[in-house]
Amino acid sequence: MAMEPLKEMFNKRFAEELSAQIKKVYPKFEDKVFVKSIHEQLSPLELNQRMRLFSTQMRAHLPEAFPKALSILKQTATKTKSGYTSLIYPDFVALYGKNHFELALDALKFFTVFGSSEFAIREFLRLDFDKSMGYMHAWSEDSNEHVRRLSSEGSRPRLPWSFKLDQVIQKPEHTLPLLNRLKTDSSLYVRKSVANHLNDISKDHPTKLLNYLKHWDLSHPHTSWIVKRACRTLIKKGDSESLSLFKFEKKPKVILHNFKLHSKKIRIGDDLFFSFDLNSQKSSGQKLAIDYRVHYPKPSGSLLPKVFKLKEVILAAKQSLPITKKHPFKHFSTRRQHPGKHLLEIQINGLVHGSIDFVLVD
Repeated sequence: MAMEPLKEMFNKRFAEELSAQIKKVYPKFEDKVFVKSIHEQLSPLELNQRMRLFSTQMRAHLPEAFPKALSILKQTATKTKSGYTSLIYPDFVALYGKNHFELALDALKFFTVFGSSEFAIREFLRLDFDKSMGYMHAWSEDSNEHVRRLSSEGSRPRLPWSFKLDQVIQKPEHTLPLLNRLKTDSSLYVRKSVANHLNDISKDHPTKLLNYLKHWDLSHPHTSWIVKRACRTLIKKGDSESLSLFKFEKKPKVILHNFKLHSKKIRIGDDLFFSFDLNSQKSSGQKLAIDYRVHYPKPSGSLLPKVFKLKEVILAAKQSLPITKKHPFKHFSTRRQHPGKHLLEIQINGLVHGSIDFVLVD
């Protein structure tokens, strides 16, 4: 069963539920006019445009004074369903709260518990980076996991679906102390963000990052998990320092046998099935990161590689390990499939050990 597009969460029904709650807090709210205006404009809009429509229409029907409008929305947020639709509240703050800096930042901390303020906070980082980072560092020590995560996620240098933070890209020292406080965080939600933030840094400053992480105590399970996930891009590239950090074999002694596809021609929407045997050529054990890389054709015709994890193993001396895998070729919101020639590669600790081409047909 196909999942409903995320944008469909911002629909007429949500507008009706939201307006009913706002009206309970603010009786002068013109709920029917609000819903009608939303409904009339909603159909052609994509996800972020729909969220922005809700924010601008709330502005049009709430008191003009930002502090008063904010007070109404704070009360409303506690009565509406938490989740992605709650991003309308921090979005409202980012749009209309820039002249009320302290009030706005406190509001983002409040709203992030209902729906993350990670995108909205970046508008204030762009407005006044140093002042906003002061808040972020304080939030990293907050008792609430959502607030601690906001400090890490909101300051990521390359947060997906947002603009880059050039200050952090150029100088990761802005956020490394903040991440250091979170390296043993009890919340997986926070640890994932810290790992992704560090992975962002690894794309611009791999040596600096690895030198910094070497001072972290990897005997702590939370810290070790974060660092390993943070180094995933470097490990996939076969970076020797990253491989050494986790005791992966720098030059794996293995041979790929019986590498084959179930079919060399598949349709969009189907799965690609492949298998191979990995044979050790070493008289002792080897720690291996086994990945595969699919080279997708772009509309221009050139190929663009993307690496996917298979598994991590310690391959015993002279051991043979059979591996099978299926890879989906349906359309995703983040990647459209294009018919044509593709390439599949198997890589071990960042080194390619076999490749097969195949064709995707419409």
